[in-house]
Amino acid sequence: MHRFLNWFFRNRDTGEITIAQMPNPALWIVLVGSVVGWVWHPPGRTGANLDCLVKAGLVVWAFDELLRGVNPWRRCLGAAVLIYEVATLV
Repeated sequence: MHRFLNWFFRNRDTGEITIAQMPNPALWIVLVGSVVGWVWHPPGRTGANLDCLVKAGLVVWAFDELLRGVNPWRRCLGAAVLIYEVATLV
């Protein structure tokens, strides 16, 4: 089990254990958009556009993690978020 966990969480670039990282630009858009929506509660079209921006940012972030994640954990996280976002759009 130790060997599997080491493989699953080990950063392929630095060799360190990586579970979370500093947000990339797509995730910053998601975070800022979510906070703005939570604080402001914009009505109508503005609120819908903000929701679309947040969902699009999550899809971009998830796709990026799926393709370029530093370890299997990050790639699985990206896949899970991408599957969730696609499932909720349908």
